[in-house]
Amino acid sequence: MSDALVIRIHPNDDVVIARQQLVGGTRIESEGITVAGLVPPGHKIATRAIREGEPVRRYDQIIGSAKQAIAAGQHVHTHNLEFSSFARDYAAASGARPTEYVDEPASFDGIVRAGGRIATRNYIGILTSVNCSATVARAIADHFRRDTNPGALERFPNVDGVVALTHGAGCATASDGEPLQVLRRTLGGYARHPNFASVMVVGLGCETNQINGMLEQESLKTGALLHAFNIQDTGGTKKTVAHGIELVGWLLEEANRVRRTPVPASRITVGLQCGGSDGYSGISANPALGAAVDRLVRHGGTAILSETPEIYGGEHLLTRRAVSKDVAEKLLARIRWWERYCEKNDAEMDNNPSAGNKAGGLTTILEKSLGAIAKSGTTNLTDVFEYAQPVTSKGLVFMDTPGYDPVSATGQVAGGANLICFTTGRGSAYGCTPSPSLKLSTNTALWLKQEDDIDINCGDVIDGTSSIDAMGERIFRLMLETASGRKTKSEVHGYGQNEFVPWALGAVM
Repeated sequence: MSDALVIRIHPNDDVVIARQQLVGGTRIESEGITVAGLVPPGHKIATRAIREGEPVRRYDQIIGSAKQAIAAGQHVHTHNLEFSSFARDYAAASGARPTEYVDEPASFDGIVRAGGRIATRNYIGILTSVNCSATVARAIADHFRRDTNPGALERFPNVDGVVALTHGAGCATASDGEPLQVLRRTLGGYARHPNFASVMVVGLGCETNQINGMLEQESLKTGALLHAFNIQDTGGTKKTVAHGIELVGWLLEEANRVRRTPVPASRITVGLQCGGSDGYSGISANPALGAAVDRLVRHGGTAILSETPEIYGGEHLLTRRAVSKDVAEKLLARIRWWERYCEKNDAEMDNNPSAGNKAGGLTTILEKSLGAIAKSGTTNLTDVFEYAQPVTSKGLVFMDTPGYDPVSATGQVAGGANLICFTTGRGSAYGCTPSPSLKLSTNTALWLKQEDDIDINCGDVIDGTSSIDAMGERIFRLMLETASGRKTKSEVHGYGQNEFVPWALGAVM
């Protein structure tokens, strides 16, 4: 139930959410309360008297406990609400239900690669084994930039661009440890990604992350579509850049021969992200994206939920939807890994939300996680993957990643995501080359302020002009259009190369 001033999410909730800034003395007739003090938009208002230490509910779930007594009508936030641990009933696989697939699946215009792989974009990629080769890789890609050298790709209209995806790692780490294995797995995922028509890997020559070692771990072989060379072997910076430019010139000819053709929506794998969340995220954009995900799954597609620290405290909602107890245990094993990881690094799992999240109305990680999980929709959780592992299951899956968006999305794309959907309440400027990234605003004020960066406004749900289901249908249709080649706002602005950030694990030696 809601009215013009507030939103009530669930009948059992102890709080309602302000649609707009409310001042003291405002009467909320639907709740029978009077606002005490100033309450910003997206923030919580107590609907009853809450005793000190008593749990507080939103989404009919515990989001923390009262640090002090809270009167009905008072603003509920960091000054009087805190994170609190509570026993969670994981009830593994108890809520799994058969998926109802559509009779006539939708389609999009995709690019069919060798072996039946399906692409949504057509790039040439330049990867680096180590930070030391980043400058050379960028110099090669910069030669083909449409904004500074428009003639370089004039003859290749079917090529989306030449991009260098560089990073700061590759050396000063153990030669046989998990940090190097994860980096190589990430690079291998990008080297195999269907959105790259071809890839070259540039190294220095003496780094820990030897190119041959990466290729061996990832079962990759050089050939017509995968090239590798080192600066030390090629003769230094100038000669290596010239060699790379010449090689790209040859690769462009083949890449330009592609044509789009109708393929089923089941070949879409979308990575789900939320960043700069606010108090509306779990009410508008995230559940609307969840409704789109339900549609994609019913059409046979795949959605990857991630950001393990940002499902913390709500993981019991996912274990109940797991298709088996084994899948539920795989998810809980990643939660336990994160608890150990945080303890080792003198951190806490409840150190979220960020300053921006709090300004937008989110108080505890429990509250943030519950809203974030709404992106996943309602279908079964079919599998759990570690960071950058190839996603081999259909339906809704989970990939273990940090909450930091560039790192998280990098893992999803390495796993095979050929589309990203990114919700935001505070605002975001983000892209994820080679996969297009759609950004969804949670509120109309953000849309009006940052429309240049946002692809669809889910604030219509808050404004009362659209339902969650109708917005989900709009997002699903936009997914299909984007997969067919429609440019996202981030692509128009040229985002995506700098946002390649593999997860850096372990000590730097």
